Amino acid sequence: MLSQLPTFSDPRILVGPETADDAAVYQLTDDLAVVQSVDYITPVVDDPYACGAVAAANSLSDMYAMGAQPIFALNLVGFPVGKLSLDVLTAILQGGADKVKEAGASIIGGHSIDDPEPKYGLVVTGLVHPKKILTNAGARVGDDLVLTKPLGLGIITTGIKREQVSQDTMQQTVHIMTMLNKAAAEAMVEVGVDACTDITGFGLLGHLNEMTAGSGVGARISLNAIPVLPDAWNLVKDGICPGGTKRNHQALEGKVTWAREITEEAQLILCDAQTSGGLLIAVPKEKSAQLVKRLQDAKTLAAASIGEIVAGAGEIEVTP
Repeated sequence: MLSQLPTFSDPRILVGPETADDAAVYQLTDDLAVVQSVDYITPVVDDPYACGAVAAANSLSDMYAMGAQPIFALNLVGFPVGKLSLDVLTAILQGGADKVKEAGASIIGGHSIDDPEPKYGLVVTGLVHPKKILTNAGARVGDDLVLTKPLGLGIITTGIKREQVSQDTMQQTVHIMTMLNKAAAEAMVEVGVDACTDITGFGLLGHLNEMTAGSGVGARISLNAIPVLPDAWNLVKDGICPGGTKRNHQALEGKVTWAREITEEAQLILCDAQTSGGLLIAVPKEKSAQLVKRLQDAKTLAAASIGEIVAGAGEIEVTP
């Protein structure tokens, strides 16, 4: 479908839609480029304030994946007027505002529509030096792959909707989704890395596929090295899995080589559609230990070396 749309040729467009990157980048001067992205979601938990905070963290993540500093945002709101109290909307917006403030940015406007289902997110604008942009298309053979948050968020939020998750697990999941990728981004910019993307709706393997395809390389990852929330394993074994995760799995057919030991449940975990997941970073091997240490010092939720970039043309291999 997207291939039928017109393309734009402007030398100031530094990152466009060609590599399915996390945000667009447009050069303003020799030393300054503007970065912009848009994202909004339906509620993943019942608490309105938490919904707003999760949606805002999810939207801001695109800036961090590009190595950019967010400066301001605009609210995007869909809300069933007359069906839900406006107090619910106030709480959603407050959660979003607090998270944007935590990022060091401001909300300075927005747009809302009457919608049968609540939706919330942000248009986020940031800044970056044109020569310091991180994209998902810069991975190089020999790079290590580092992940900064555990997987399983989509499966667990589906479990929450089906009332199959404990209160403690729900609180832990909200904590993970509302944690900004700011500290992780600062760590990778300080160390110096080759490529980055954030793990959201296409899951770990979907976003890794975009990285390998855009970079013209392959990847090999190890299941046992990947951090996964324990309750996600229990839920997926009981057949609880979001539709988006299953579609991700189907979309990757023929693009991933699975070792015989990798079960279908494990495959779904690696394809799980995340909301406000972590960063996936391709870092030169000689800097990998330094990055992991820096992420640990920054108290990110994970600092796991999960595999490496290898020669290939987009192929991904998953080993035990």
